[in-house]
Amino acid sequence: MQSQWRSCACAFAVVVDLGCEPPASWPFTSGVRATKGFAMPENSPPCGVCATLATAKDAIYENDLWHVRSADAPYGVPGWTMLMSKRHVAGPAHFDDREAASFGPVLRHVSRTLERVSGALRVYLAAMGESHPHFHAHLVPRTASMPKDAKAWGVFDLQRAANAGEITVDLEKATAAIDALRDALAKDPPPKF
Repeated sequence: MQSQWRSCACAFAVVVDLGCEPPASWPFTSGVRATKGFAMPENSPPCGVCATLATAKDAIYENDLWHVRSADAPYGVPGWTMLMSKRHVAGPAHFDDREAASFGPVLRHVSRTLERVSGALRVYLAAMGESHPHFHAHLVPRTASMPKDAKAWGVFDLQRAANAGEITVDLEKATAAIDALRDALAKDPPPKF
């Protein structure tokens, strides 16, 4: 298989096959550092999402376009999930045609499944791209009983509160929610594109 490099506005590239060098036509061929499946210019800031994908072993669900994983502990809410594009891309405005066509159906399927297995009233969704300019969306189950009685945007502060030790989410409940989502998506995966 021939190497396929794709660059984006923020000068990152995705390597389709590993162990290859970027083509001479790529504008950042000198000083490139490579990680598993990703290469980026040495002078560019590291992308946390790319780093997560390069070392990911804990996918809840994954296909060639999308990666679904649990948010990192400590958890603000049991079942807090992340949907990430596998390609380094800033967001929906920059999705290629396959990503754009599959995003809605994959998001709907993962959200419905998370809602069902967690008993959530709804699943909140937020994707700002401020911490890392690589598309990643937070899918957060909004249940009848929430820490700090959080609702709407207040739910997204729960992750900060958990990190600060202001709230504690039962690790067994958090693990059970993620395991239930993983099992459900293995039995009934999102549609393929």
